Amino acid sequence: MASELTKKESLSALVVEGGAMRGIFAAGVLDAFIEANYCPFDFAIGVSAGSTNLIGYLAGDHGRSRRILLDHARRTDFIDWRRYLKGGHFCDISWLWHASYKDVPLNTQNYIDNAVPLYAVTTSINSGEAHYVRVTEENMHEVFPASCAIPMAYREFPIVDGEPMTDGGLADSIPVIRAYEQGARDITVVLSRPLGYRKPVGAAPKFIKQFFHDHARLFEAVLERGERYNRALDFIQSPPKNCRVSVIAPPEGFPVKRFTQEAELLEQGYQDGRSLGWRFLRGEASASFSASAAE
Repeated sequence: MASELTKKESLSALVVEGGAMRGIFAAGVLDAFIEANYCPFDFAIGVSAGSTNLIGYLAGDHGRSRRILLDHARRTDFIDWRRYLKGGHFCDISWLWHASYKDVPLNTQNYIDNAVPLYAVTTSINSGEAHYVRVTEENMHEVFPASCAIPMAYREFPIVDGEPMTDGGLADSIPVIRAYEQGARDITVVLSRPLGYRKPVGAAPKFIKQFFHDHARLFEAVLERGERYNRALDFIQSPPKNCRVSVIAPPEGFPVKRFTQEAELLEQGYQDGRSLGWRFLRGEASASFSASAAE
């Protein structure tokens, strides 16, 4: 990735966490950015719903992610327990991406002209490691479903560059360290959980182990996910001395969960994001971490 990026002494990056329906918060934040014509970033990295939120932002499609989450993502074509119990998908990620792409046009040319590269995170089934795939007009129909393919909820492993992939959040839920490794020294992170959240660390339930019995390396990634997640939070709160990290996170009591379907709760989540996005732009609300702040 580094060789693809512009040769600047210090890069600026935007990192957006996933979280399925919790992504409605980032949708609001990024719409505020569009309204303010704010895009000072050299590159962006998104995970799962964070990656699809980012393509709408970088394409300048205000309201696109909100519309999809309030409409397509609430249909039984996407989420259906009965279908899952019969052996189908609980969350049909492929349907969601392709149906929403057809119904809610994406201004791909704007994304290309914007020249801010987007990298979507996927997790390799074979190695359990994160892949950071640059999104292009040619590969987006494979990359986005792969990045969002929640294991067990989506029963297939989409192919990207000849390799089966799954939800990028398994290997790197908050790719802030990756952004730093690629030269970013001013990093803005949009989280999908309130500040102070820490992911539990411990053994996986037995039924999860059974699901991954043919994918040992992937199961290792599942077991290590909590530690990696919390390590990213530690980096955010205590970044290296030459790095500044700004965080926009949902408020305490944020009502949206991974599979929330209530329209009023999703709308509240969107408005929370849009409000905090504007407060960030005005310099009023964000957690900002740097060496001096951490010390």
